[in-house]
Amino acid sequence: MENEEAVEEVVETEEAEVGSSEDVKASIDPDILQNIPVTISVEVGRTALKIKDLMRLTQGSVVELERLAGEPLDLFVNSTLVAQGEVVLVNDRYGVRLTSVVPAAERIRNI
Repeated sequence: MENEEAVEEVVETEEAEVGSSEDVKASIDPDILQNIPVTISVEVGRTALKIKDLMRLTQGSVVELERLAGEPLDLFVNSTLVAQGEVVLVNDRYGVRLTSVVPAAERIRNI
């Protein structure tokens, strides 16, 4: 009898915890979320160099990247890949036109 009561108490406690976490999610103010700053970065490409090759770099040196010309660039938000796109010019500044966006469910899994 005591074991059954203990099990029922644990189940009730777990249900209460689940309910309270759902209450917290429902009570998050969207205005607060929208004002959280994030860092956006765009990756043109990567490469690996040995230290000796790195030390030989001078002004005018060209570092070859692994990405091919014309391949889409990666757009990261807080180090999480969220989209790919292409470079565009906007009023003499660089921008990125998004050509594909990672689905939200996949982005959340990668956090």
